[in-house]
Amino acid sequence: MLTIVLRTAVLCATLASSPQTESVPPASPAVSTGSITANAPERTPQQAPLLTGAQQTELYLPYLQGKRVGMVVNQTSTIGKTHLVDTLLSRGVKITMIFAPEHGFRGDADAGAHISNSTDSKTGLPILSLYGSNKKPSAEQLKNVDVLLFDIQDVGVRFYTYSSTMHYVMEACAEQNKPMLLLDRPNPIGYLIDGPVLKPQFKSFVGMNTIPIAHGLTLGEYALMINGQKWLKNGVQAEVKTIPVKNYNHKMFYSLPIKPSPNLPNDQSIRLYPFLCLFEGTTVSQGRGTHTPFQVIGAPYYPDKSFAFTPVSIPGMSMEPPYKNQVCYGKDLTNLKLKENFTLSYLLDFYQKSGQKEKFFNNFFKSLAGTDELQKQVMAGLSEKEIRASWKPALEAYKKMRKQYLLYPDFE
Repeated sequence: MLTIVLRTAVLCATLASSPQTESVPPASPAVSTGSITANAPERTPQQAPLLTGAQQTELYLPYLQGKRVGMVVNQTSTIGKTHLVDTLLSRGVKITMIFAPEHGFRGDADAGAHISNSTDSKTGLPILSLYGSNKKPSAEQLKNVDVLLFDIQDVGVRFYTYSSTMHYVMEACAEQNKPMLLLDRPNPIGYLIDGPVLKPQFKSFVGMNTIPIAHGLTLGEYALMINGQKWLKNGVQAEVKTIPVKNYNHKMFYSLPIKPSPNLPNDQSIRLYPFLCLFEGTTVSQGRGTHTPFQVIGAPYYPDKSFAFTPVSIPGMSMEPPYKNQVCYGKDLTNLKLKENFTLSYLLDFYQKSGQKEKFFNNFFKSLAGTDELQKQVMAGLSEKEIRASWKPALEAYKKMRKQYLLYPDFE
């Protein structure tokens, strides 16, 4: 099947292990307007503005004309302040179906919350959930769809489920012989490649493929990898047409204009998410039930009482957070500046100071880590340096493989 990358000027190239691919010479390095970290250069006035795939309507509107379009979108699928659904309807595109990922079409449902099928009150379009028991569009659901458009902001982390939704959407498209149009968006931490690489036996919806926790790919690049590595069921490959981001590179930090989910409200939460989300597999709160989720961590048993927070029900963020209405002691990371952007120091610290170490980890931890080795290493008392050394061979192999699928300049 074809994986096509559409830009103003197109150059053909073929990947050794993937379907025929159309690509272009790398764009000149540029940095988006937004927060800059130590990993990104300062933006100069001469550098061109970043344009998401969705913004480049001239490249894909002709392809959609006269077709019945299904859309996999959520609250991040915008052009400026206008939702992509509204933009396309105003341009005469015939939309027949909206598919919503975890957190729903408007992005206001808790993590793991049941998302019901419904109708969009503004447009009257049917909305089908791709979370829960129905993770992959069925043949019946795609019956009135000629092309499936995918436009969702990801955060570059394996266990963030929008990339898993894309995997299943690609698989459905391949099985039903439907093309997919992917409007790419930046990876806000596209410079970061870190964490253990998933082992196949720990595959789940929070980890579909053999990539590290922080994978350093946009969804457009990840789609190329999924096709190229033949990771879809039975080795099928989807026809994917991609509109790349203009003036993006993997060195920049991209500040998201819209929060991608209820509990990633700002840039700091996204920077810390790759390693703080591991605490969801432990007895430690990651700050759900506060207005600083994934920026504070704590538990009632933590011995240092210098910082405390109390999780409560917050509509639109977390209704039943861990340790609801209980005082948690721990760490305030709201202003933390990490040199390496990924650390195990807090995980090791909380484990050592937990009163009942045998109960510290729950079954979800192995799914998040993508392996059972990390839990064993922490329990065995290994240092962060020793644990990181065990990741190196798989990470190096991944980085080599990743280079085949890059659409944007890389500065590793």
